[in-house]
Amino acid sequence: MMRTTATLGRPRRFSAAPRRHPARPAGQPLVSSEQFLDWLEPGIHADLIAGQIFMHSPVSLRHARYVNFLDRLMAQYIEEFGLGELHRETVAVRLGPRDTFLPDLSYFTREQVARLENVFAGFAPALVVEVLSPATARRDRGAKFSAYETHGVQEYWVVDPNGGEHHFYRRIGEIFREDAAGGGGRVESVCLPGFWLRREWLADAERLPPVAACLAEIRAAARRRGRN
Repeated sequence: MMRTTATLGRPRRFSAAPRRHPARPAGQPLVSSEQFLDWLEPGIHADLIAGQIFMHSPVSLRHARYVNFLDRLMAQYIEEFGLGELHRETVAVRLGPRDTFLPDLSYFTREQVARLENVFAGFAPALVVEVLSPATARRDRGAKFSAYETHGVQEYWVVDPNGGEHHFYRRIGEIFREDAAGGGGRVESVCLPGFWLRREWLADAERLPPVAACLAEIRAAARRRGRN
């Protein structure tokens, strides 16, 4: 997702006039997660990274296609097997006193779902997906990568809609290690039992495979495992 920096202030309700960026409270060089969450409202998309606000801008169609594909694929699998909940960037994730993000996709296990707040998640999801844009790549691979790693995310998938260099990280001890694809270029999730995807499915945003066909392949592999 693309983002621009902004400062904090109470957002205005909808009006025909363009909404100005909010103003940071005088004398406060950094914003806290509590201030950010108090300011955040439905329809406003932003991240608080190390006390600074980065507003989300409209994304490219390639970006949107990757998010839509992964959302449908993962959400259907999660619902079918009762594995928890998948949320898009409408759910804020508070990781620390000055870090609150709205990930492109965040997966919460059944146990985590029971602990979710009414308006935000006060802890790290099990799995996070961020789809890069030219404006966000450095933060998604840097400051946000570090925050997800520090605060207990178990898997972090970074999808590059432009360069096609997708990276899949899983927690090994206290840090992320990149997952080497197994046979057939498959990336297997450690958080979603039995779920995997092929790297080739993400090769081209213009030619993403049908979700139904991918799910059928995943189910068939699960049945074969069950017979062995």
